[in-house]
Amino acid sequence: MSNENQELRKAGLKVTLPRVKILQLLESASEQHLSAEDVYKMLLDAGEDVGLATVYRVLTQFESAGLVMRHNFDGGHSVFELDRGDHHDHMVCTDTGKVIEFHNEEIERLQKQIAEEHGYELTGHSLVLYVKKKGA
Repeated sequence: MSNENQELRKAGLKVTLPRVKILQLLESASEQHLSAEDVYKMLLDAGEDVGLATVYRVLTQFESAGLVMRHNFDGGHSVFELDRGDHHDHMVCTDTGKVIEFHNEEIERLQKQIAEEHGYELTGHSLVLYVKKKGA
């Protein structure tokens, strides 16, 4: 049984050709943050006959099952990335839309400290920094 089939079953999803194709694409894509339109275009380029509505539906099912995470960065559209279980934050270039992942222990420590100073326990967070290249 293929790795994709096992992942789908483990997530409680029936193994269908569109789901397998989309999961394979997400796992092999060089870009980690893809919109539904990006996935659709990549499937078309690969000669796959999967409709845009199916791509949206499958990505939403993957999100509900915990296989992917959806991010809504400024600029309007959602992007999806495989949920590999590792925490990271994001920077988004305001000129190009490029998404850069990063992890910084000092930022993580400060966020916990700030929550505690206000009498709270940090249970999760999402940090997005909007950046542009210096000199641009």
